[in-house]
Amino acid sequence: MTKTAITGGIGSGKSYVCNLMRQMYGVSIYDCDAAAKRLMRTSPTLRHQLTALIGPDTYLLADDGTWVLNKAAVAQFLLASESNAKAIDDIVHPAVADDFIQSGKQWMECAILYESGFDRLVDRVIAVVADDDVRIRRIIRRDDITADKARQWIAHQWPQQDVASRADFVVSNNDGDDIVQQLRNIIETNIL
Repeated sequence: MTKTAITGGIGSGKSYVCNLMRQMYGVSIYDCDAAAKRLMRTSPTLRHQLTALIGPDTYLLADDGTWVLNKAAVAQFLLASESNAKAIDDIVHPAVADDFIQSGKQWMECAILYESGFDRLVDRVIAVVADDDVRIRRIIRRDDITADKARQWIAHQWPQQDVASRADFVVSNNDGDDIVQQLRNIIETNIL
């Protein structure tokens, strides 16, 4: 079976496109971001590795006896340097890649497909793109932040033209674009 990733920068609408794919074709899509959060919460191996890297405040013991990720401690460590962020990625990304493989799913949603190296796990890539002004408006509405903060988030990701140039297919998700027809053209003539 062909494995396909759907990727795109923040505010591009990749989650919207994934939801359309679920509705239109009934595909089950592995969400890399949700999986990373789940694994960081539940995997004893990741808990030990992240604690060894970040320190004893990485997880807190809850009243019910479960370990809870201390997001503030992780964020502080991650934002302190590029090497810290890479060290966390070097722990979390392999766990997510293994989890995707074990899931048996043929579809993946991954915002950082190329940065994480997850493109090696799939056969085809669909990149979702939108104009920056559209992306900024969506991010502001979704996250209730300023336009400057939205631009900062966009600037921290790969330029979408680089992502699109490496993808097999590109879906334009600007206001008024016919996403359904674009997906039909891609899926019915190339993938399924």
